[in-house]
Amino acid sequence: MSCVSLKRFCRFSLLAAVTCGTVTSHADELPAPVQALANQGLTVHGEFEAPGGMRGFGASVQGQDIAIYLTPDGEHAIIGTLVDSEGSDLTEAQLDEHVRAPLEADTWALLEESHWIQDGDPDAPRVIYTFTDANCPYCRQLWQQTRPWVEAGEVQFRHIMVGILAPNSPALAATLLGADDPSAALHRHSEGDEFAPSAQPRDIEEQVYANNQLFEELGLYATPTSAFQRETEGGTVRIDRIQGLPSQERLIEMMGSEAP
Repeated sequence: MSCVSLKRFCRFSLLAAVTCGTVTSHADELPAPVQALANQGLTVHGEFEAPGGMRGFGASVQGQDIAIYLTPDGEHAIIGTLVDSEGSDLTEAQLDEHVRAPLEADTWALLEESHWIQDGDPDAPRVIYTFTDANCPYCRQLWQQTRPWVEAGEVQFRHIMVGILAPNSPALAATLLGADDPSAALHRHSEGDEFAPSAQPRDIEEQVYANNQLFEELGLYATPTSAFQRETEGGTVRIDRIQGLPSQERLIEMMGSEAP
């Protein structure tokens, strides 16, 4: 269950916001065929080892990760999936390491730099970012569901306030962000207190606008949408997300443990 913005409906991608317009640090050193693809709009993120005398490059376009293989003569580039004699995919792991993982790290930094309201102990070890609209009833339900972890000091939520669901949503988001004590104001609102929007300084209104832009750039369409970090079996840290209210299983996964 979630509240859906009518502005747009598209596939979620945490990569979307950080793949548009980025330029690889070694763009001037790219082989000519790979540079030609970059000139056409692909973002090249890095090079990886490839068999058969080829060179591999991890790239992306419009949130879609792509592998580029440069032929041994350096004159031609092939886009696609490379398989070995047994049909095993040799591309997926390379894209995961060289494109998705670094872009997810960049996305996490974007979330950190957004305009959010703290919910819980700032020193809590687990951080979850949640896009919240003041008019979203499911955001309030998520608030209630997560109280055991937050009140135990195990998890901190950072509510990225957006205004997307109703005409007064931007004003309500600005009123919460501009409150003397935003955390207390959000707490009261999430507990059921109603409040009227009030005029806010221009910089607060711009914070809501920036949050809305981030919401759209990430390809999101529903509140709440929560992003959290998880550790893979290989020990790397990746980002996972949940749109709408999570199931009990997913809630435990998001919070990192059973309810205290």
